[in-house]
Amino acid sequence: MDAEIVQLAEMAGPFLTAAAGAYGAAVLSRAEDAAADATVNVGRRILQAVWRRRDEAGQAALEAAVTDVGDDPEDDDAAAALRQQIKRALRDDAVLRAELAALLPAPTSGAVTITSTGDRNNVAHTIGTAISGDITPPRSR
Repeated sequence: MDAEIVQLAEMAGPFLTAAAGAYGAAVLSRAEDAAADATVNVGRRILQAVWRRRDEAGQAALEAAVTDVGDDPEDDDAAAALRQQIKRALRDDAVLRAELAALLPAPTSGAVTITSTGDRNNVAHTIGTAISGDITPPRSR
């Protein structure tokens, strides 16, 4: 599967879960709610964009996945099934991929803050090998 599709589905996941958790399957037909937070509204817009492009069977599958997440937003399996529905929709629809990419916040890259306290703590963002402790192997010559 295309890495872009997987990335979009993963990025959309929290938004989808928030929208489905807030409104259940009603999110598919609900108008934007000024009282809903931005996360829920983005999820609603994503789900509606996918919904509009699906045939009857695809809409039924999407509705079932949204209902499952709405019934139990903490169910990781239900959330994964919903992301899978999004991946299926994105697979053959470049216009939908572009629309979703525009709806989602840009991935952040930049400074990473890491705090470590205590004796002999190692912390790394990107590292090859880290050796910790009082006894370290001898260096090769």
